[in-house]
Amino acid sequence: MDALPPVARKVPTERVHHGDVVVDHFEWLRDKDDPEVIAYLEAENAYTDAATEHLAALRERLFDEIKSRTLETDLSVPVRDGRYWYYTRTAEGSQYGVHCRAPITGDDDWTPPDLAPGTEVPGEQVVLDDNVQADGHEFYSLGSFDVSPDGNLLAYAVDTLGDERYTLRIRDLRTGDDLPDIVADTFPGAVFSGDGASIYYPTVDDAWRPDTIWRHEVGTESSADQSVFTEPDERFWVGVGLTRSKKYLEIAVGSKITSEVHLLDTTDPDASFEVVWPRREGVEYSVEHAVVGGVDTLLILHNDGAENFELLAADPSRPADRAGWTTVLAHDPAVRLEDVEAFAGHLTLDYRRDGLTRIGVLRLDPSSTSIDGSGFVEVAFDEPLFSVGTSGNPEWLQPTIRYGYTSFVTPSSVFDYDVSTGTSTLLKQQPVLGGYDPADYEQRREWATAAGGTRVPISVVARRGVLDAGSPAPLLLYGYGSYEASIDPSFSVARLSLLDRGVAFAIAHVRGGGELGRHWYENGKTLTKRNTFTDFVACAERVIELGFTAPDRLVAQGGSAGGLLMGAVANIAPHLFAGIVAQVPFVDALTSILDPSLPLTVIEWDEWGDPLHSAEVYAYMKSYSPYENVTDQHYPRILAVTSLNDTRVLYVEPAKWTARLREVGAPVLLKTEMSAGHGGVSGRYARWREVAFDYAWVLDVLGRAGDGAS
Repeated sequence: MDALPPVARKVPTERVHHGDVVVDHFEWLRDKDDPEVIAYLEAENAYTDAATEHLAALRERLFDEIKSRTLETDLSVPVRDGRYWYYTRTAEGSQYGVHCRAPITGDDDWTPPDLAPGTEVPGEQVVLDDNVQADGHEFYSLGSFDVSPDGNLLAYAVDTLGDERYTLRIRDLRTGDDLPDIVADTFPGAVFSGDGASIYYPTVDDAWRPDTIWRHEVGTESSADQSVFTEPDERFWVGVGLTRSKKYLEIAVGSKITSEVHLLDTTDPDASFEVVWPRREGVEYSVEHAVVGGVDTLLILHNDGAENFELLAADPSRPADRAGWTTVLAHDPAVRLEDVEAFAGHLTLDYRRDGLTRIGVLRLDPSSTSIDGSGFVEVAFDEPLFSVGTSGNPEWLQPTIRYGYTSFVTPSSVFDYDVSTGTSTLLKQQPVLGGYDPADYEQRREWATAAGGTRVPISVVARRGVLDAGSPAPLLLYGYGSYEASIDPSFSVARLSLLDRGVAFAIAHVRGGGELGRHWYENGKTLTKRNTFTDFVACAERVIELGFTAPDRLVAQGGSAGGLLMGAVANIAPHLFAGIVAQVPFVDALTSILDPSLPLTVIEWDEWGDPLHSAEVYAYMKSYSPYENVTDQHYPRILAVTSLNDTRVLYVEPAKWTARLREVGAPVLLKTEMSAGHGGVSGRYARWREVAFDYAWVLDVLGRAGDGAS
């Protein structure tokens, strides 16, 4: 390649905190309204295009492989809600889905219809066609999507820039026409009131924090909308929804470490929002409404003195009165309770044990007003690695539980669990065209030992025989490790293009995530954040020690907060990796968290610490923030991918990082999507091309760019 990389000009900007003077030469790149900034990003894109031009044919092959394995004309498993079955169709050649519904046949119709892709469905109605909504826009995202209880109206919100500013509209499903109601600049999560006469929706403040819940009366001007709740504390954001029973409208207020729930009894016309438990620093809880033996009960999942959470039942008339509490499931240090849902005759529980997700079901005794938590029955699975969770269960009276299941080798599958018999029925498994056979692949769990003796799980998948071939294989190691978010084993059609070229894939379940319970998260945040990075290094060393791979055949990948992880390990252990993919990477963390005017910064202080007011936090963050710690050393090849309109991790972070890396001679590429947000491009074909770009680069680094899939 003859093209020379762009060189960002240096403009010294001084920053002083806690007596520490920092001169930042690339802060000027923050102004995206500056034509010079846009020109620089476009020059970086041109350089990246030139540097990867030799991969164009491989990218096209990878795209074709993803496309050829995907059933493009398909539909989702219908979900019953009210008098209709709701589902989404996709059609060959269309970027987006079409949301449809068909009438149920009767009150006892609980078995989803077996709808064949591409065929006509009696009574089918198009609720919303995303392709029509996206027409003429380079980017499209559907935020809110809620049907009124009587099934007559649809509230939907659309973002066509990628900046997460959604315009809310109401469609009359009886006519297919949109009402005049238009509400601009909303946040996702709009919901109809129980009577369908109103819509409750959130908006954000200047720092992009959802802070206010509004009520919009259907058929009125948005200027008449009323604020029903505003949260002034910048550490908290708000959301709104209905309990599954639809008896309570719920406003949930939460920071990273503290919760507060407000309930409105929709059956009482004179009711007002009431606080369940007043907020207390460090106490998190969620609330579900159940009817037990004919008696209203609040199920409260909380961590007050229970690190991994416990479940209790409380009287709705006095939920904060401890005398009225009954423990349903006591705290278990080996089990992280995550969610509980109530139905007319049973409860479901989502939880974690041994680093894997689980679901349990409990039948309620109609003759008893108490709940015996020991009666929860776990749904069992026989794979060593898997992910499972309840979803698609809007109906209060339904006799079944819908859940999703997947693993590294099992395509995404949808089951209905019959509560009365305890049996599961497979409704649909993600089609994989081209003769896919799960027996050709294997998955396993390994463990690394980090500093201090902490054992860190690693999930690995590869074509059968690759891991035991006796010679190191190319391997892609993925990591995240923040916000208690768990990266669980799941199936990927696109990943088959790597596996079939002999590349293994692994997830390092590092601290800061939630795979092994709340303590796993607590030991990878704020002043223990370095554990996230050293855990990932330990996992890299372990897959090398096991003989699965070698440093010249190992690529690391992570996005957003996982991009911070990528930047950190690039600085502390560059010798372990041949390449690093950093997607929308949070690599200028200290600069961002120091500025409370930036989107979501104050909220983030509970996750990272507050370097603005604490010298200790400032020094600690400065010690690991990737941009601050670029040094003149050998770096592996680095690909940084970002989006101009990202409101969560601003494009300026990877832009500055790239400029700094290039100063020390690092082989780095920067690719900026000029019309996308935090999630990257929209549209499935565009996403497949984005994945093909990243994977082609990975295969090139691993020396497999010329290999075809086996």
